[in-house]
Amino acid sequence: MINEDLLLHLKEISEEEKLLLAGEKSVQKSLYTNDADFVIDSRKMLALGKLIDIRPHTRFVHFPVHKHNYIEMIYMCCGSTSHLINGATRLHLNTGELLLLNPSTTHEILPAGIDDIAVNFIILPEFFDRVLPMMEEENVLQDFLIGTLKQEKSVTDYLHFASIDILPIQNLIENLIWSLLNSQPNRRNINQTTMGLLFLHLLNHTDQINRQDPAQYEQNLVFTVLKYIENHYRMAELAEISQRLHVPAYALSKIIKKHSGHTFKQLLQMKRLNQAAFLLSTTALSVEDIIALTGYDNTSYFHRIFREHYHMTPRSYRLAQNEVLQNP
Repeated sequence: MINEDLLLHLKEISEEEKLLLAGEKSVQKSLYTNDADFVIDSRKMLALGKLIDIRPHTRFVHFPVHKHNYIEMIYMCCGSTSHLINGATRLHLNTGELLLLNPSTTHEILPAGIDDIAVNFIILPEFFDRVLPMMEEENVLQDFLIGTLKQEKSVTDYLHFASIDILPIQNLIENLIWSLLNSQPNRRNINQTTMGLLFLHLLNHTDQINRQDPAQYEQNLVFTVLKYIENHYRMAELAEISQRLHVPAYALSKIIKKHSGHTFKQLLQMKRLNQAAFLLSTTALSVEDIIALTGYDNTSYFHRIFREHYHMTPRSYRLAQNEVLQNP
């Protein structure tokens, strides 16, 4: 549960909500945008020069169909809210849960009550300049963010985390809310670092994404496959995971390609190469040992694909990384 003092602050009735309680029937569109198509404008939401801010979700009213020209992250402090995504998917956000929305996604929210406290994070793409480098390997969150930063239609329209029981995630979100409500020295660095840590923890809990949403069945399969590759990259096989998921290998292969843009073999190879690069830069293990530890049994093949991916030999990569460490 979020800190009681923070919650009391977030529960305060806003000026817009006072008008709604007094009889106003709809949101004040001019507070959010000048666009006829109702694209909520970051220039209305953020003070000049800010890359991130928060505002409590407006209660007591149906929030009509809209998009955003920024990345939106919604955290449910207490109570619940009901969302309609892309006009078809109904999603209930409960206490302690987190929702990330791609700007291209259409979004609608049913009326919330006085004790339904959601916090909207308004985030400009530039804010993630220090967040993405903290995620060393390719993964679903990084793909979502990169697709979002490019302002293009993503195969992942949203990510819904059932994170109520994950204490580090709860603590980091609470820290981020507190920091954004209380100006402090070095706040930009603190906020970017906190967000980076939050996403690193979310990466460890991709099994909590969209699990209750039947409309996200295929996406959930892909998340499961990614987690399987992450944990079993040395011996991972498409036939094994397809058997575990009770999905024919050919059908699972098509789903993986559709939602990730890569084949199972390509995803597995990326993981193995990333792990090899990590071991080269952080251990004194021989290249031969690293080849075995990352699941390869053909030395010449490993050297060839490593050079194709990193444009240098494994030995050159290790030397280059050591030089970076010695001369930061």
